[in-house]
Amino acid sequence: MFRRKLTALDYHDPTGFDCSDETQFRNCIVWLEDQKIRHYKIEDRGSLRNIPSADWPKAYEKYLQDLNCPFGVQERKEAVDWLLGLAVRYEYGDNVEKYKNCQPLAASGNSDKPVDPLVNLDSNSPDFKAGVTALANILKIQRHDDYLVMLKAIRILIQERLSPEAITKANQNREGVPVALDKHVLGFDTGDATLNEAAQILRLLHIEELRELQTKINEAIVAVQAIIADPKTDHRLGKVGR
Repeated sequence: MFRRKLTALDYHDPTGFDCSDETQFRNCIVWLEDQKIRHYKIEDRGSLRNIPSADWPKAYEKYLQDLNCPFGVQERKEAVDWLLGLAVRYEYGDNVEKYKNCQPLAASGNSDKPVDPLVNLDSNSPDFKAGVTALANILKIQRHDDYLVMLKAIRILIQERLSPEAITKANQNREGVPVALDKHVLGFDTGDATLNEAAQILRLLHIEELRELQTKINEAIVAVQAIIADPKTDHRLGKVGR
């Protein structure tokens, strides 16, 4: 599953790399840091280069944290794929002139037809998971075990909050509506007319804030219902469920 990126990076054995083999895995991480990513200074790579050490997992965990990787040590395949993607990006950045003249692959006979990028989407792909996780982190969306659910939540947030219409509406200045204070009963008397008027204003402002809070709660409920009201059918189990 990593062959394409390893080949692009000129890894010595792209077809034989086995991520589940601990020695191969550690050697690949060190190779990526030494040859492509180069996040640490050479003198700071000692712990990561000490592959036989029992403390290597701690050094690797710190390495992922220092790179702001969205995956942890338990998500090995996803983390490796993310690191490979980062290395490819750096490789291109270091050799822009070399790659900018590369010719694209020959287009198929149906090139005139628009291609839906979601048709061949693989929700189990590490690239897909890394992308969804990165978006969720940027948008402050809580992580979920089902990446498709996270993607739906991201879509809802973007449509409701980040669309051009939503941004335009949010930027519009709301004009105040004149309010006759004498028509609103305060419910108590401070003994001072000025204090009574100030209390009435504060009470009206508080009511407006409560209304806004209730509106946001209703929007949150609708967003959650939109996510959980779409059960997936698992034909292998012969039942409908999440």
